[in-house]
Amino acid sequence: MRILLVDDEPHLRQSIARSLTVRGYHVTEAENAAIALSLADPGNVDLLVLDINLPDATGWDVLRTLKERGTTLRTVVFSAVPPTRSRIAEFAPFGVLHKPFPISALLSLVERAREGNEPLGGELRLVGVDEREG
Repeated sequence: MRILLVDDEPHLRQSIARSLTVRGYHVTEAENAAIALSLADPGNVDLLVLDINLPDATGWDVLRTLKERGTTLRTVVFSAVPPTRSRIAEFAPFGVLHKPFPISALLSLVERAREGNEPLGGELRLVGVDEREG
């Protein structure tokens, strides 16, 4: 499985990438939205793991641009600020994680995506989500 991991925090990004790589996933790292958009090709990426707060745009902007291009990628989003239900409804991510999250939560979502399954359900997808804007 090929994963595009997008996060501007180098230590967190590298830690997540190592955790995924040792489990046999092929991980490509991007530090901002521009790089993510240049690499987000369904022919090369099976899963997008995307931070919402990036230095040059938001993860939502990345997803909006991909949608405008007609590009569909299964996506796990994560953020220190939980996204609103309206954002989740608009972009329908495969999973939503609230920082800090246990790596096991991400690994569970990645494994479910690899197997072609749906997420574990609303409770997992919406952990920590409320009506604050994110």
